[in-house]
Amino acid sequence: MGEKIFFKFVVACFAISAFISLGRKELIITSSQIEKKNENLPIYSVDTGEKKYISLTFDAAWGTEDLEQILQILDKNKVKASFFVTGDWVARYPEAIQELSKRGHDIGNHGDNHKHMTQISKSEQVEEIKKAHNRVKSLIGKEMILFRAPYGDYDEQVVKTARECGYYTIQWDVDSLDWKNYGVENIVQTVIEHKNLQNGSIILLHNGTQYTKDALETIIIELKKKGYTFIPVSKMIYREQYKIDAAGRQIKI
Repeated sequence: MGEKIFFKFVVACFAISAFISLGRKELIITSSQIEKKNENLPIYSVDTGEKKYISLTFDAAWGTEDLEQILQILDKNKVKASFFVTGDWVARYPEAIQELSKRGHDIGNHGDNHKHMTQISKSEQVEEIKKAHNRVKSLIGKEMILFRAPYGDYDEQVVKTARECGYYTIQWDVDSLDWKNYGVENIVQTVIEHKNLQNGSIILLHNGTQYTKDALETIIIELKKKGYTFIPVSKMIYREQYKIDAAGRQIKI
């Protein structure tokens, strides 16, 4: 009877040990899967450490009636921004692309026709990205490396497709909501008091809206008062040896 109890005890210990080992193995696999999954996340912000860097980004898919005023404000305040342009916008306003390049701003890819990228096939995604890319390159001779999905509409396949086309996919962690046309004060307060505002934040604005041009300088001044330095996205992101956490924050490794 004693031998049977001892045997059962040994078997039980072996089972517990195997369960613990299996559990550890499963945990390792899960962590690996999470890291791999995060490779297909876009960049919402960048871990810049103690450096108070921040990026202003503009999506350009509408008109250009306010563009010169926006560019004058950026010049006046010595700020370089990142403009994500659609291929259709480029075709309609080629001189605008040339002016953006001339003034030293980032030019990023916003798709050719501002489509919902998750609702089209991979081949169509490639076409949307490459058509916009080629339109810009033919005008200014530069390769774009930053992609923002229209409407912020992405999934893992969209990010993977963009990466295969040579792009870093960029989102934002501070949305100005300027397209809602709530007024100048609302845009300013939405940005400078945003709960996500931090070192390495990426701020979303648009040209072609009613109030953005009137809110822009105050936003810049107030953020400078908070100690932030503006740099374009291309100079803030890490090009290699990085990971992206679950919140979309790019971290140097």
